[in-house]
Amino acid sequence: MSDNSMSLVSVNAIQPSVDRRITRFVVGVTIAAALAYGINWGLSFVMPVFLAKFLVDKPVLTRQIFDELFLAMVATVLIGLSISNGVTHYPLVLLLLVGLLMFGAYYLFMDPEWNLFATILIISALLIPYMGIINPAASLFLGKALMISGVGAVVMFVLMHCLFPDKAPQSVKAKLKPVLPSSSQRTKEALRALMISFPVIAFFYYFQINGALLTLAFIGILSLQITGQKSVKLSAFLLLTNSIGGILAVIAYELLVTVPWFPFLVALIALFTCIFANKIYSNPLKAPIWSGALTALLVVLGTALSSESKEIDVGFYTRITQIFLAGIYMIFISFLLESRNKSKHDS
Repeated sequence: MSDNSMSLVSVNAIQPSVDRRITRFVVGVTIAAALAYGINWGLSFVMPVFLAKFLVDKPVLTRQIFDELFLAMVATVLIGLSISNGVTHYPLVLLLLVGLLMFGAYYLFMDPEWNLFATILIISALLIPYMGIINPAASLFLGKALMISGVGAVVMFVLMHCLFPDKAPQSVKAKLKPVLPSSSQRTKEALRALMISFPVIAFFYYFQINGALLTLAFIGILSLQITGQKSVKLSAFLLLTNSIGGILAVIAYELLVTVPWFPFLVALIALFTCIFANKIYSNPLKAPIWSGALTALLVVLGTALSSESKEIDVGFYTRITQIFLAGIYMIFISFLLESRNKSKHDS
């Protein structure tokens, strides 16, 4: 068989799988968002965010992935709760432990087998201790709410894979496995990511900024993307695409203020998810960029819809401003460190 024929067979084998993954992603995230915004339990907006992350990073369901997801949900929340139990009275010790967990999350994230665990770990490590400082009793509620949202995302993940199973040949799947960087390189990149994100985390912890949970969650997710050798270029695109996600969240929010109808909300989520799904799966190399933009949209819009405050408009735009400023800071420090490294190499 000629090379052209082989390529045609590969394309024909992959394309149905890509279409199936897009359908799985759109249906899954839309249903998860409808459940989260409709029932509106604590931290419900996290469920569609987690599910979107799971579906992008784990396109094929295996028992190992299933075990990893449940292990991630249980273990990381327990870690966060253990930190909040008494350690919050010692701010320096608390920040040290949070920093160590962040470093571990960055290190693990560069291994595809552990990136979901790392994502949940860093969110738990940032949000639960922070809530423990403000109100120790509320940290327990937050941990339970995070676990419920995570387990719900895992259940939806399995259900979507059962409804839309991936049928790509094993030979095609094997080619998608990336080569891991060396242990020293992973340590270096994890330390660099920690240097970028930890100062702003310490700032939020020290001043206990009002409404900072959303911003901390966003920083945790965004900072994971700045690990790796192409992190600076990726960071620049992330700033742009997350700004796009924020703008779309504003548009969606204003439309919902005009048409406060739940089916209209679900239709909007389905439309945005469909657009991003095609972007994510049409070019896998840029999937983290578009996935980050969708995350911004879901997180910002989700927290606004789940808020019970009468000043929801003020809180909505305050959160967007916090996220935008935090993103600019992280990108600026990332470029600053990269420029310094280039200067050392040149000299």
